[in-house]
Amino acid sequence: MTTQMGLDFSLVAEAHELVAGVDEVGRGPLCGAVVTAAVILDPNRPILGLNDSKKLTEARREKLFDEICEKALSWHIARAEVEEIDELNILHATMLAMQRAVEGLHITPKMAMIDGNRCPKLAMPSEAVVKGDSKVPAIAAASILAKVSRDREMAAFELIYPGYGIGGHKGYPTPVHLEALARLGPTPIHRRSFAPVRLAYEAREALGEL
Repeated sequence: MTTQMGLDFSLVAEAHELVAGVDEVGRGPLCGAVVTAAVILDPNRPILGLNDSKKLTEARREKLFDEICEKALSWHIARAEVEEIDELNILHATMLAMQRAVEGLHITPKMAMIDGNRCPKLAMPSEAVVKGDSKVPAIAAASILAKVSRDREMAAFELIYPGYGIGGHKGYPTPVHLEALARLGPTPIHRRSFAPVRLAYEAREALGEL
């Protein structure tokens, strides 16, 4: 068995099969899209240092992002928008975004390995792997693409919606974010179906500000 940074290369299909790793970022935040990625790694072009994106520094994630995009056989980043999250709920929106990520690959994998305990509806066999971003290299790569992509978007939203600290907390319900939400009100990128945002909308409506 070959291991790399705690990742188990035996947790993939046979070597001759194309396996896509799939992961998401952004289920918990109060604002912004949920972003997903699917990656088919090239066994002939190994990428050192793959691990769960949350365990890597921002600088390391950025470097690996470029290397994954360069070396992977195929990769695709997808998303479900705020409106879809509010309409479908976050779970179904995440499954939709994962489905889009796999369908966006220019090479069709023989199998998809999904981080977590649920699989989206796909055209090929799939397997859910709990904590897969710390176990399966292709899932780790997908987690890096999804996180870097979403973090970049949150940094851009920081400039569009100043005062919320979005570039720092990435939309998660931190005390800073909740205080700004109460003080400034929701933005168009906030998820109305999430309780803190819904309460902020209701407070603004009660004051006649919406």
